[in-house]
Order: sequence, then structure tokens, then C-alpha cells
Amino acid sequence: MQTLVECVPNFSEGRDKSKVDAIVEAMKLDGVFLLDREMDADHNRCVITLVGEREAIQEAAIRGVGKAAELIDLNQHQGAHPRLGAADVVPFIPIEGVSIEDCVTMARHVGEQIWKRHQVPVYLYESAATIPERQNLEYIRRGQFEGIRDEIATNPARKPDFGDPRVHPSAGACVVGARKFLIAYNIFLSTADVSIAKKIAKAVRFSTGGLRFVKAAGFLVRGQAQVSMNLTDFEQTPIHRVFEMVRAEAARYGVVPVSSEIVGLVPKKALEQAAEWFLQVENFDSSLILETRLASVMGGKMAVGGLRAGVEPFIEQLAAPTATPGGGSAAAASSAMAAGLANMVASMSRGKKAYAQFEAQLSEAISRLSQLRDELKAAIDADAESYKSVMEAYKKSREAAASDGIVDAALKQATSIPLNVAERAREVQRIAEALGPITNPNMKSDLTTASALAKAAIEGALANVEINLESLKDEGFVAQVRLRTQALQSR
Repeated sequence: MQTLVECVPNFSEGRDKSKVDAIVEAMKLDGVFLLDREMDADHNRCVITLVGEREAIQEAAIRGVGKAAELIDLNQHQGAHPRLGAADVVPFIPIEGVSIEDCVTMARHVGEQIWKRHQVPVYLYESAATIPERQNLEYIRRGQFEGIRDEIATNPARKPDFGDPRVHPSAGACVVGARKFLIAYNIFLSTADVSIAKKIAKAVRFSTGGLRFVKAAGFLVRGQAQVSMNLTDFEQTPIHRVFEMVRAEAARYGVVPVSSEIVGLVPKKALEQAAEWFLQVENFDSSLILETRLASVMGGKMAVGGLRAGVEPFIEQLAAPTATPGGGSAAAASSAMAAGLANMVASMSRGKKAYAQFEAQLSEAISRLSQLRDELKAAIDADAESYKSVMEAYKKSREAAASDGIVDAALKQATSIPLNVAERAREVQRIAEALGPITNPNMKSDLTTASALAKAAIEGALANVEINLESLKDEGFVAQVRLRTQALQSR
């Protein structure tokens, strides 16, 4: 399975199309695909959405930052959106065959190269942050370009993660990180009074007591007050909940939302959640959507011939006299099935009068199980690919001198995948057990099966972890992994 990573660099230019074209051109590489580009003249900012293979997308990001440093002068820049650099923020988001930990490694490599090649200092944020405060982008960007320019040399708290304590004279600094999928969501109000938007933003954002996983600010955009938001985990704090809170807060000031916009791309699941909420469709599931069902059928996921036709190829692959797929893939598949069973039980109880008091818990469980199921399904192929990478690394180490690090790097990846599977399987097991008292008792056997599958997955995945640890030379990495495995076993 190929590795797919999303990168969504934000550049401080939203008015000069020629400059944005040049930046996009600089990021064109084999294995990198442009999904979207958004320019906003009021914010004076553009958002570029790329997806690509792990190595290629890192190089594309580095080149994009370099081109932005050539073309954008923050000393002359004005716009509604706060900014620290010409290339302001460069996040990496795992899509397929990679974990958030992989994206952290990528962010740190890219940050180091940005400084070496372009002399732009770099701060690491979100999951890549080196200190807790820097997980928050707003903490790093406080005071914007002018503030960091004045303090970077004298305030130790503003020392960059990569580079000397000085800004690039025209391109400022850059913030690079790893995070989950983020939705940039803005709501326009029926007023030009930006102070109302700022009050609503304060009520909505998590840092001042609002909704978890919401960042918000108020701006005047195209003559309208706008509540500008980033939703950092739409599955736990969905779009419809954010919209309803903004609408309720707006009513306090005698205004209403008149429209909203999404900057960049949005996962289909986020819109499905909103549709289910506003339409109040009972027992809604994405498989009820025509296009989703067609994609499943055409992709072979719902082959004609019953359930057996869907799972038989994988079972036969396991039985074949080949090294992959093996126990790691089977463990991931078992835990994915466990998540599916638990999801089914929760979905069939949600919306029923007998379980109305548990609506919130059931909805939360369904949301989390859906996410876990997707991650575990991806791990089926990822585990097999990691084994192939180990074999290739051993071959390269025999062919070339001074290549010991290649094997260790491959073994670390092959260890991290089943370890993540074990941790996610443990979470599935916990959720399945918690669902027992709040779901239909006639479905107890389904939850028992889910728990048993998850338990088997944990044991199998940890066995794969252990066998890789025996060959690893990095004692620090081994110690960290053993702490995580002990925590799983102690539960």
C-alpha cells in the first residue's frame, strides 16, 4: 500500500495570483497532487491543499516555503488574518499508510531543511511540538511577525526549534507540524459590527471556555462580521454543533448567521454528520448514500455472492505460503471487526426511546468507533508493507557499508504499526464493554464477540511488537515501546 500524506501550507498572499501560481509551480513534483487552492483577499492569505507520497510531499513543502520567502515581504503585508511568516503554517496530516507519529518525523525533517536551505527559522507545533505550550499555534504566533521580530533574540521562550534566534528579514518565521484533519469553517453574520463576531468567537473557542477542538476569532470580511474557526477534531466536535452554538450566541446580540464557508476541503463524513443532525434521519449510516454504496460495490467491497465473497480473498491470502499478510495484518483485521460489531450495537440502540438517556454516550461511541475502524483497516495493509520494508532494508544493508541505520529505521516502523493496533484494539475493547449496560441486552453476544476479537488482536499485535524489539539496536526506542506494552498488559 502506498503512503499518502496531506499537506496544507498557508501562505501570506491572497491578492497576487501570479505569486501564488509561482509557489504552486515550485511544489509540483512527481508523486504530489494539488487538490485545492483558496485565495482570500481580505485575509490576504492562500491555502494550498496537497496530497502525496511521504518523501515527495516533504520536498514539495520545503520548495514551497523557499519560493514564498523569495516572493513575499511581510514588511509590506497587510491582511485580516494573523501571520508569522511568508509561509505561515505547514501541517502534515496522515491519510493512508502513515501514522501521526510518522508525520511528526516528517515535520521535524522539513523544519530542519527549511532553515538549512532558506534561512527561515522554524517552530514546531501541534503533535510535533517540543514543548507543551507550542502545541497551540496561537501561542507561537502571538504578536505576529512584528512581535517575533522584536523578541526572538532576547526572549528565550521565543527561541525557534530550528535556526538562529533571528527572523528572515522579509519572510519572518515558519510554523511546521503534524495534526489530524482540520476543517477551516467560517460563519458570516447579519451585521458589520466585528465586535459581535469577536464576542461570539470568545464564547465558542475552547481556550476561553467554549467547545473542545474549536479555535475561533472574529474578523470583518467583505463588509460582514465573520466568526472564523478551525475545527481540529470534527468527529468529536462536529460542524453542526459549532453552527448551532454560533447561532445561539448570535441571537443574544440580535443577529443571525446568513451564510457559512469552508476553506479548503472537508471530509465527506463531516457533511454526513451534519445531514443526519439537521434532517433527523433515524439509524442513518453512510452506506445509505447511493454514491457510497456504488463505490463499495464497484470497489469489490460488497461483492455479489454474500458475505463470504467479501472476506474469502483475505482469508486465502493469510493461508497462502507467503510471509504477508501475516499475524500483524490478521490482528488489525480482528480489531477492525471488533470495532464494526460494537458500532453496529451502538447504532441499533441509538435513537430508540428505551435508550434516549444514553444518546450522547452512544453518539460519542459511534463517532470514535468509526474513526478506530478506519485506522485499523488501514493498518491491515500497512503491517504487510512494513514487513516488506524490513526485508528490503536487510538486503540494502548487505549490499552497502555504513547502512546499519536503514534496518533500525525499518524495524521501528514495523514495530510502531502493531503497537498502534494493540492500543487501538484496547480502546475498542473498552468501548465494547462500556456499551453493555446502555444498549439492547439482546445484542450482548455481539459485544462479547467484539471484546474477544479485540483481546485476540491485542495479544497478536503485541507478539509482533516483541519479535521486532529483539532485533532493534536503539535502546531508547526499545525502552519507550516496552513502557507502552507494559501499560497495555497491566490493564
